[in-house]
Amino acid sequence: MNRTFLYIVTFIFLSCKTEKPQSFSIAEDVGFLANDSLLGRETGTAQELMAAGYLQERMHVVGLQPKGKAGTYFQTFSFKPKNDPHQEVKYTAGDSTITGTNVMGYLDNQADKTVIIGAHYDHLGMGGEGSLYRDGVAIHNGADDNASGVAVMLQLADSLAKRAYKGNNYLFMAFSGEEMGLLGSNYFAKNPTIDLSKTNYMINMDMVGRLREDKTLSVSGTGTAPIWPQVLNSTNPGFKLVLQESGVGPSDHTSFYLQDIPVLHFFTGQHEDYHKPTDDSEKLNYEGMEMITSYILDVIAELDDAPKLTFKKTKNESEEVPRFKVALGVVPDYLFDGKGMRIDGVSEDKPAQKAGLQKGDVVVQLGDSLVTDMMSYMRALSTFEEGNSSKVIVDRDGEKIEVAITF
Repeated sequence: MNRTFLYIVTFIFLSCKTEKPQSFSIAEDVGFLANDSLLGRETGTAQELMAAGYLQERMHVVGLQPKGKAGTYFQTFSFKPKNDPHQEVKYTAGDSTITGTNVMGYLDNQADKTVIIGAHYDHLGMGGEGSLYRDGVAIHNGADDNASGVAVMLQLADSLAKRAYKGNNYLFMAFSGEEMGLLGSNYFAKNPTIDLSKTNYMINMDMVGRLREDKTLSVSGTGTAPIWPQVLNSTNPGFKLVLQESGVGPSDHTSFYLQDIPVLHFFTGQHEDYHKPTDDSEKLNYEGMEMITSYILDVIAELDDAPKLTFKKTKNESEEVPRFKVALGVVPDYLFDGKGMRIDGVSEDKPAQKAGLQKGDVVVQLGDSLVTDMMSYMRALSTFEEGNSSKVIVDRDGEKIEVAITF
């Protein structure tokens, strides 16, 4: 038994001897995971292990069976950090390795198929690679990314343990190592603790804590099973749905899509606090998270008596994304469904800010290229190099404004 595993077991034993409440709210789960004391839940740290201990206890209280290694709720994996961003991570033990910990619990309904419901619980720790914060070291609590998704997952576990939806078994998974490259979900997909051939579908929640006033909700993976659009629309309680077919994206559902499993990924959009120390629990829309939880439950209920879903491959949109030599310095609104690319945030001291672009502006032309959507914006941006100057035309509250910009 390695030291990491021993530490986990010891922590869990001690924590289980303390009486805990039998029910938890979404806000309470987020409050624990996004607390400063966990120092941002970076993969492989003692603070991530504390979060893992909390999650196993929550799963135990709900009544989920351990489904990790050696009869525990944990599946550990060790790896060496990669130096080349295009290099594949190697799972290995030894010196200079990091050990991540997936947490998983199982609801056994004696069914012949299983639904996987997951969310990553790791974050960026004190910043470092991946952080968009430029003013030094600070705790990145990751309330939206992704304490929000984990809290919804735990509420789904609690609800499904109490309801008579017996057409599927349910495996609930909190993934480690997502921020380092989907490592926890990738490891599980290659070293599963259940028979993946009997997996019905996988639902992933990543950043579901910032539902906007217009209730825009992105759902990706809708092309991975023919039935998804019908079910999502028929159970929709009032969301403005943005449906995206691809099963490949920058979150853990990708690992399961690549195993020929139908997937859905729920997402409420990026924001100015993304990967910054300001992604804190008080900024989340908890009513919105409750609404998303109920919606996912309705989707699950709709499919409870249905046959095993048919998997369908989708177009890999990420392969079409151009490479960039420059950046405009904006946060795109990935949920915008109008013509152009709407700016959801402007970074300090970057070309967009220097040119006077503002949050809410919709880029409709970049250089000589018309911008009609996110892909056309990225194609236009990929044509520029550092030092180039050009024009940008934006729609600002119905008025077309042209500005000069230098990359």
